[in-house]
Amino acid sequence: MSAPAIPMKLTAPAPGWTVEADVVVVGSGVAGLTVALRYAELEPAAKILVVTKDVLSSGSTRWAQGGIAAVLDPADSPTEHLDDTLVAGVGLCDEQAVRTLVTEGPGALRNLIARGARFDTDERGELQLTREGGHHRNRIVHAGGDATGAEVQRTLIEAVLAHATIEVIEHALVLDLVKDAEGRARGVTLHVMGEGARDGVGEARARAVVLATGGMGQVYASTTNPVVSTGDGVALALRAGAVVRDLEFVQFHPTVLWLGEESTGQQPLISEAVRGEGAHLVNARGERFTDELAPRDVVAKAITSEPGQVYLDGRHFGLDKWKNRFPTIYAICLDHGIDPTTEPIPVMPAAHYASGGVRTDLRGRTSIEGLYACGEVACTGVHGANRLASNSLLEGLVFAERIAEDIHQVRPAPGEPVVSTAEEGLVDPRARTRVQAHMSSGAGVLRSRSSVVRTGTALRDARWTPVAVQPCVESWESTNLLTVASVLVAAAHARLETRGSHWREDFPDRDDENWLGHLDITLTPEGLTMTYTPHGTGPRLADELESAGLDAAVVDEVVSRALAEDLQEAGDVTSLATIPPGQLATADVVARADGVVAGLAVAEMVFRRLGVTSVERTVKDGERVRRGDVLMTVQGETRHLLTAERTALNLLTHLSGVATLTARWVAAVEGTGTRVRDSRKTLPGLRALEKYAVRAGGGVNHRMSLSDAALIKDNHVVAAGGVAEAFRKVRDLYPDLPIEVEVDRIDQIAPVLAEGAEEILLDNFTVEELARAVKLVDGRARLESSGGLTLESARDVAETGVDYVAVGALTHSAPALDIALDLRGN
Repeated sequence: MSAPAIPMKLTAPAPGWTVEADVVVVGSGVAGLTVALRYAELEPAAKILVVTKDVLSSGSTRWAQGGIAAVLDPADSPTEHLDDTLVAGVGLCDEQAVRTLVTEGPGALRNLIARGARFDTDERGELQLTREGGHHRNRIVHAGGDATGAEVQRTLIEAVLAHATIEVIEHALVLDLVKDAEGRARGVTLHVMGEGARDGVGEARARAVVLATGGMGQVYASTTNPVVSTGDGVALALRAGAVVRDLEFVQFHPTVLWLGEESTGQQPLISEAVRGEGAHLVNARGERFTDELAPRDVVAKAITSEPGQVYLDGRHFGLDKWKNRFPTIYAICLDHGIDPTTEPIPVMPAAHYASGGVRTDLRGRTSIEGLYACGEVACTGVHGANRLASNSLLEGLVFAERIAEDIHQVRPAPGEPVVSTAEEGLVDPRARTRVQAHMSSGAGVLRSRSSVVRTGTALRDARWTPVAVQPCVESWESTNLLTVASVLVAAAHARLETRGSHWREDFPDRDDENWLGHLDITLTPEGLTMTYTPHGTGPRLADELESAGLDAAVVDEVVSRALAEDLQEAGDVTSLATIPPGQLATADVVARADGVVAGLAVAEMVFRRLGVTSVERTVKDGERVRRGDVLMTVQGETRHLLTAERTALNLLTHLSGVATLTARWVAAVEGTGTRVRDSRKTLPGLRALEKYAVRAGGGVNHRMSLSDAALIKDNHVVAAGGVAEAFRKVRDLYPDLPIEVEVDRIDQIAPVLAEGAEEILLDNFTVEELARAVKLVDGRARLESSGGLTLESARDVAETGVDYVAVGALTHSAPALDIALDLRGN
């Protein structure tokens, strides 16, 4: 008898009550509460609902002993923090995400301090900065010596409770995501263990849902995580069809207080900061055997490889240092009969932090519209294969603020929730301890093919039970744990190398040639679907985009949204049905018409994001191509090629169309000295790419946004009470900003020249009027001609001597250049 499939929905009673909100935040740690607070600041009238599994203070944040890493010392730099993080992540960090973390981190930390957080200071009243493993500078702030998490939690709870628009529901276990008919997140179902109107299963509806549910440490027998950390957010996201990335990278904290073979559940943590302050790791013979300040995966492996008990020796600290710098750890040791001032502390590694999780972009968006993830539940790309110490609280602060701002800017459209028809199911709660034991023995610090195969078999067996399982907190949690464990083991089985916190004894070396990439997993009714995605589509692509004047993170967001729009939940059903998995193919991207190409790097990003292993370009952006020219050749799984085809071509044909039309205008005015430029008439979300395509076609850009320069138009003149008044108001508020003005009559030119206009936009002037304007201005300001222009009249306009011709049609109505993907025959 085969084991039942992982359920796509938790069996639960129908919701008996409903609550409406603008945003639902699931989780009450640093990530969740920061999202709620920041959104409340951005939208003072919005209703925000925070749902937490226990009480507000019960999550992982309050257990954080070490601190928060941020560049605050003038001798330190974001680049050094970035470098330390990249080294710890062993090649798999998203550099753009890390750059975001280290540059926005200090500001996010100051925001936390402004909310009332009190961190330890030195004798001068300056923040006291310490060092932990993997950091090459003192950049860790802490509170209460070793009680940083408790102080952060206190601060955020007090701030949340002071907000009338933030409602908190405690003792509420989230069950499943609620969607609308378009597949967008529209709320969650949850079970409240309480009394009154909100008791039992209910439904919280909102325009956006933020998962901030913390970690999944309870999937193992021994962990530093609290009892509530059962992977609820990752499991919910999987059942909803979201992509989960790199779940095999579970960080084991090297130094957890060893309480004996029989001790399970949450174990006392001995902070990294103890080693940072100079404590030594010694083996049973009293010998030091590793670099205590190496990244955590290195130290954990070294401890695991030592025969016999390992100890952390801090006896040389003395009583004062233990009591003042590490009061919490000192008290914990004494409670367990160990005096760290007179004896070394027995330690062992235990499951600590999930570097992988629900895949997000730099704004916390998951692959499901309206669903965000933040904190340990998310895979932002910051941690790679192994988290650098004290980056986790910082990640929660930084990306929480970005999520709140994205929801504020995007303002997801409301949609009516629909009832899910997914297959329901539950796991017998009695399987929980078996799952945890198997995970610790077969998918812990050390792994091998035999151990993960054995564990996978045990997990499949655990899905079957001879009794009917009733819906309750215990069965819901057990189902979540088994779901997350199954994904973790599948990824650990697939990754045939040792990297970061994933250590395969049968593949002991790092393998960049074959495994410098990510394992993306989705859950379907048929089981797990895994895709290997080459890392970040490569530093080469990011560098190429940056050198072209494009923000790689912005391009990545465009690609993510385009793919999500194209694939939805089910994916490319035609390719899945008609093409066997593993079938390989080669295809050519071919021009079907003459033109100028733009967007090849963007198209490559799409192909690589979907697992295409080889992309070879034969032309460059900005080059003229002829009908029949091959622009690039791609190789990989046939399914991946055809799934990527439409998204890649949508972007490539549109951008190449913009470049081609621009090149025609540039040719029309060639030799006159007049330059062709664009306007802000762009498609939402594509402005940067469209303006790049204009440059590829030989044109130049005008304003990227309303903040680049002041452009005074007739309506501004009317509103301000005159041209002079409009100029004065701009200069008073923005004294360093260039001022441009648009005029539609010759007699308006003299007054704006007198006010000092640097650029005058001549709207709908005839050729004769343009010639008069050029003579009148006589080089005292730059002139642009716009409105009523055609390719046929472009040269006559340019020969008047204007500096620019502005063509809004370049971006808002350029016809796409016909480009196709041709699959080669066998």
